[in-house]
This record gives sequence, structure tokens and C-alpha cells, in this order.
Amino acid sequence: MRLTSTALVLIFAAALAGCNDALESAAYDTPKVSNKVAQPLPARLIAEIQKKGMDRNSPIMIRIFKEEGKLEVWKAKTNSRFDKVVEYDICAWSGRLGPKVKEGDRQAPEGFYPLTPYHLNPNSKYFLAINTGYPNQFDRANGRSGSHLMIHGACSSSGCYSMTDAQMLEIYAFARDAFKGGQQAVQLQAFPFRMTAENMARHRHSQHYDFWKTLKVGYDHFEVTKRPPEVNVCEKKYVFNQTAPAGSSFNPQGACPAISTPAALSVALNGYNEAYDAAYSKALKKYDGKIWYDPTEAERKALVADLRKSRSHDLAFAPTGSALKAGKLLDINDVAPAMSTPANGTAAVNQMATNPNGDPQAQAAQPQTAATAAAAATAAVPVPQPNPLAPAPQSAQAAPEAAQKKPFWKLW
Repeated sequence: MRLTSTALVLIFAAALAGCNDALESAAYDTPKVSNKVAQPLPARLIAEIQKKGMDRNSPIMIRIFKEEGKLEVWKAKTNSRFDKVVEYDICAWSGRLGPKVKEGDRQAPEGFYPLTPYHLNPNSKYFLAINTGYPNQFDRANGRSGSHLMIHGACSSSGCYSMTDAQMLEIYAFARDAFKGGQQAVQLQAFPFRMTAENMARHRHSQHYDFWKTLKVGYDHFEVTKRPPEVNVCEKKYVFNQTAPAGSSFNPQGACPAISTPAALSVALNGYNEAYDAAYSKALKKYDGKIWYDPTEAERKALVADLRKSRSHDLAFAPTGSALKAGKLLDINDVAPAMSTPANGTAAVNQMATNPNGDPQAQAAQPQTAATAAAAATAAVPVPQPNPLAPAPQSAQAAPEAAQKKPFWKLW
């Protein structure tokens, strides 16, 4: 009997490792509904939609913040600007902060992804699922690999963003209703954290910092316009809200066409950037001599160990704790981080190899002097540019090959 139980556990673990709908039975907090695919939004969300002056079937957008463990659903109002309707706690996400690079790295994607009706999976073994569309045009242009990366139920993840079944029932309904209303692609924006000046300063030593600066440009465009940015890829890089001459096109691996930013957007971004620069300079002083330790998945899970034990009979139940709560601010003089040198020549701390708590990855760290590590803190203030052609970006939105058309709610 013990052997049989062990075998079952291994089968469940293997199925979850792929996040690929192979699981035969996964359920957590499963709502008792007669038809999960057609289940309408609950009255509280309908009331919130009406309160904000939105149409029930108007377009939506989804934002994810790994570090906080939050998933937000935004919806278009009658003036075509988006407003947040609801925010959910993500039950489980695997890996650490940073983009997904290859199959099996257990990383959940970061970037801009278009979700179409094709990406909805009503028959998922994880209750309900929405495929993130990874890899997208940017990922493929940069040699990224991976498959079956989902937003799904069951509260267990190996590269996916997993919610409770009750949460997934609502998220699925939001997307279904938006597609019924005529939306062709829902934009998923997956970020490591809210890209505020303080958070950027706190994470400035990360090996992923250059990539995150490119994501921040798209983040800023949405913060300024409250409309999902139009995302294209050229020269293996993201470009947001850029216009190109008639007859030209964006080639993910080819040279960018002659692009420009709409004048009104440039003016709005200039004011936004001035405020950001001032806040970033202030944050640099706050974190002077400090470095943020990004926790491992095991350290996050330790925060919810008691919760996991209480549901040990649910093989699929595997919540992960908050990276913000498990992480910590350290004195840079007390750590010996591995240093990497990105293409721009700026020293950056490799967080994946920096673990003061004895993580095996720390054994690969190359000790550096405190002075060398502290030099990274003096990096120039990152100014989000309207034409983001900075090096080493990750994951681009570009709607499934067909999306050359601007979303109908864009009014530039």
C-alpha cells in the first residue's frame, strides 16, 4: 500500500512538473457549479463593473506581479481607458524573479503576451486554464523555449501561474465575456514587481535589471495612457506604441523600420519620466549600500508549510509563499555576490547565485570585494524611453502573427 501511495505521488508530481494539463485529477476550492465554462460573473463583480461605468462585455487586460503574488483584471470604460476591477492573490508560481528562458527551468514567464479565444482551455485538468502564449515572437527571436505555460486552477505550479479554482472561474468568465464583446486579443502583462522607482532601485543589482528596464517602458506607457500598449518586436527587442511608415513592417529578427512616438504620448511620458527620475534618485539614497536578496522557491514555500500540511491529502495543492515576505534587504558589505557583466558593461549582481542562507547555487558564486559590489549601486538613473531599443529584452506581446491591426480601443 505504501508503495502504491508513493507511486501516485510521483505520478502527480511528474504531471505538475510540465504544467501541461496531464494531471488526471486536480482540484482545490472547486466551486459547485453546473457549467463552469458558462458560469456568469458573481453579483459583486457585476456591481463593480456597473459602478465604474463599464459594459459587461467590454475589453479586459490582465496584469501579474510575481513578487507581490497578485493578478489584476482591468476593464475598458466607455472612454476607452481601463480601470482595475478586481485583484487576486496568486496561489502558486514557481522559480524566482526573472524571465523564462528554456524548457524545464521552472520559471514563470515575464513579458507581454496576447491571449485569444484559442488560448482558453475549458477542458483543462486544472479545472480551467488560459494558455499564456509563451513563447511569443520575442521569445522565439531570442531562442527562448518552453510550452504549456498556463494561468490555471488547482493551486500548484511548475512554470505556470496557478490560482484557486474559485478564482479561475472568475478570470475565465472575464475573458469569455470580453471575447463575446468582440475583443480579439486580451493583453497579459507579466512583471516581476510593480515597476515603481523604489522597486527598480531595490532590484538594481539583479542580473535581470536590463531586461526589466525594457519591460518598464511598456509598464510606463500603460500607467500614462491607461490603455494596453501596442507591442511589436524588431531587432529582437520590444517596441511599444511606435508608428512606422506605410508599407513597412516589424520583423522580430530584422532591423526596425523608421519608427516614431505619437507627439501626445511623448509629451505625457516626459512629465512622467521627470517625476520618476526624482523618485529614483531618492530611492537610491534609501538603498545605498544595500542589496535585495531574492528568495528561492523553497524559502517561499517555507512561509506556507503549515498550510500545506493541513491539506496533505490534496496531492495537487502546493501553494507558494510571498517573495516579498521571504526576501530581505542585506548590507552589501556582508555578501559576496557573483558578478556578471552585461553587454552594456555595467556590473550587475547575479541574484540566482547569491544566497546567504546556504542555497547550493551560492557555491557557484565568485567572491568580489565590497567596493566592486557597491559600484553597481551608482548605475545611471534608468529613464524609460518612448523608443525602447535597449539591449537584452525578454518576451514581447505581438498578437498571434495576425495582429498588425491596432486594437479597436486605441485612439491615438
